Amino acid sequence: MKLFTDHPATLGETYWQHMAVAARFGARMLAGSIACFVHALLPFACKSRGSDTVRALHAELIAKRAAATQVKSVEYVI
Repeated sequence: MKLFTDHPATLGETYWQHMAVAARFGARMLAGSIACFVHALLPFACKSRGSDTVRALHAELIAKRAAATQVKSVEYVI
């Protein structure tokens, strides 16, 4: 079981939460990939969908990584 939970735990997620996030990312990547293939065949179509997808996913990953590594401070009052 540890094999399935170690990585998600480093991101502050359960196995099921991580699976949902990864599946959503994969679906968005697939949609962007299909748009790139459409653009390859029809250069006038889907002109920026692939790069828009990459930019959006990158921004989301950076934000998620920053939130996961953010140091939580503790204030003491005496």
